[in-house]
Amino acid sequence: MVLAVYDSGLYKICLILHILCAIVGFGAVFLNGLYGAQMKARMQAGRPAEALAIFEANEAVSRIGEYFIYAVFLFGFAILGLSDPVFKFSQTWVWLSVVLYIVAIGISHGVLMPTVKRMGVLMKELVDGGPPPAGAVGPPPQAAEMAALGKKLGVVGPVLDIFMITVLFLMVWKPGL
Repeated sequence: MVLAVYDSGLYKICLILHILCAIVGFGAVFLNGLYGAQMKARMQAGRPAEALAIFEANEAVSRIGEYFIYAVFLFGFAILGLSDPVFKFSQTWVWLSVVLYIVAIGISHGVLMPTVKRMGVLMKELVDGGPPPAGAVGPPPQAAEMAALGKKLGVVGPVLDIFMITVLFLMVWKPGL
C-alpha cells in the first residue's frame, strides 16, 4: 500500500513545510554577520552591555532557527521518499545537497557554535567586570580574544552562507536529473 506519491496532497504539504522551514531556519541565521557588526560597533563605543543584549537576542533567534534547519533535512527526505521514482538519491543534485548540508552542520557544530559560545562568555565577563580600573592602560584582555574570534566568525559565517546558496542552486536547477 502506497501512502502517497509525487504531486499528492501529502507530498505538497511536505514540500511546503520543507520550504517554510528553510525560510525560517536559514533566514534566522543568514544575516548573523550584521548582528556581529552591530555588536562590534557597540563594543568599540564602550557600550558592552548593549553589545551583550544584541548578542543574547541573536543567540535566541539562532537557537530557534537551528531546529527549523534540522527540519529542512527531515522534510527533504520525506519529499524524496514521496517523489519516487521522479526524484532519487542517486541524482547528483540530491546526494550533493545532502553532503553539503552534513558538512555545513559539521562546521556549524564544530567551529561556529563553540566560537559564538566563547564570544558570549567573554562579553559577559566584560559587562560583569564593570569599567576598567583607574590607570589601566590598553584594552581588557577579553578584547583581543574577541577580535580573534570575530575574525574566525567572519570567515566561517560566509562559508556556511555559500553552502546554503549552493544547495539552493542545486535544488532549483537539479543537475543530474
